Amino acid sequence: MQLNKTKSADGYLWIRQGLWLFKKNPLTFLMLVFLYIFIAQFAILIPVFGVFLVLLLTPAITVGFMTACQRVIRGERVFPTVYLVGLKDHGPVIRKNLLALGTVYAFLVLILSLIASAFIDFKQLIPLLTEPNPPTIREVKELYFGLGVGVLLYIPVAMLMWFAPVLIVWEKMSVAQALFSSWIACWSNRAAFIFYLLIWTVFIVAVPFFIEALLDGIGLRVAIPFIIPPYSMAALTVMYCSFFATWKACFNKEITEAAEQSIT
Repeated sequence: MQLNKTKSADGYLWIRQGLWLFKKNPLTFLMLVFLYIFIAQFAILIPVFGVFLVLLLTPAITVGFMTACQRVIRGERVFPTVYLVGLKDHGPVIRKNLLALGTVYAFLVLILSLIASAFIDFKQLIPLLTEPNPPTIREVKELYFGLGVGVLLYIPVAMLMWFAPVLIVWEKMSVAQALFSSWIACWSNRAAFIFYLLIWTVFIVAVPFFIEALLDGIGLRVAIPFIIPPYSMAALTVMYCSFFATWKACFNKEITEAAEQSIT
């Protein structure tokens, strides 16, 4: 393994590679993402412990999805049990490190939540997100302010966690080594990551808002539930597939031949 330097334009390349990977087996990837969302939403219903459980298992789930990406590229079948690969197939030391990383992640998210509560009034934001009435301009500004603060606070945690689960399992690193290496990889390739995240912000946030406004403006608001949720689900799945492209670009010189051909 070696750390590679990328160009800012590679951020767009990662998205194209993610789309290429998604198209190889869209039903499998959609199934995996839907299963994760379903389990996470169900777990969150359990007070306090449910959220902690989701955060604790996030590194293992990440390894499972990345393993699924590998298997799809090799033309192998993928089952939902792939999410358990990190905890079952790599021995007790790896399992212990993955759970330790999940604990660190849960602790960091808790700290971020406490810091964010000083800037964001969650009691006002929750009704804004759940009420059917259109928000006022002031409420929209508050929503975007809250999202902006949340994103800025989360970026350092994302840099630490981006590659850490895979480094623990595939490169046999300790938790501290994996966190440090992930941070260095993200920082060294920050231009590509910034471009990559900006593009996804457009596809995940801006495009659904535009579609909703357009449909509302032409009197087809009734069609929104049939267009935006499927689009958002597909875009989210392609984004998850593109995580594998970031790994290959930052830590491995070789991209699969088929993927390389797809972007030339």
